[in-house]
Amino acid sequence: MSAGSSASALHADAVAVLRAWVPPSAAQEALRARYLDHLAAHPDGLSRDCYPDHLTASTLVLSADGTHALLTLHAKAGRWFQLGGHCEPGDTTLSGAARREAEEESGLAGLVLDPVPLRLDEHEVPFCGPRGGVHHLDVWFLARATGPIGPTVSPESLALRWWPVESLPGDPRPWAEALASARARRSVDS
Repeated sequence: MSAGSSASALHADAVAVLRAWVPPSAAQEALRARYLDHLAAHPDGLSRDCYPDHLTASTLVLSADGTHALLTLHAKAGRWFQLGGHCEPGDTTLSGAARREAEEESGLAGLVLDPVPLRLDEHEVPFCGPRGGVHHLDVWFLARATGPIGPTVSPESLALRWWPVESLPGDPRPWAEALASARARRSVDS
């Protein structure tokens, strides 16, 4: 598949996935509408070259028993995040981009990824791109680690760590929302 046809397939997949997704709150519905408007206006809306906003894909990776989440200490931001990043040429689905990013950033193979978005998160990324001021329109997915849980740190990270789900670092709101959605799917032990 050529880069142009994979970008077109990725765009179509992202639109279909976001249209089908049932957001868990009014705030998430507003973000879903924002993302769909962005994609309608920008055929390149998933490319890092789309300025100032573009969709990204990330994954909240949980241990097999659902008690721990694997987070990365982002090298540029200096904060703990779920695994993820930019869509790349050759990505044909948003969930596939999320899985690829998670596997590249963790070294874990065999992640079982739920293809339905977990939550949406828009945030400014001042260090992204040569001009700065970029907004990532991030689509979170959920995955389970099935194999050995000894992750490998990638060049994009300062560290990787399994955190108990009840004590994830930073702002607790995004984690609580993501875990509530995961629990509603019976993906995390209550």
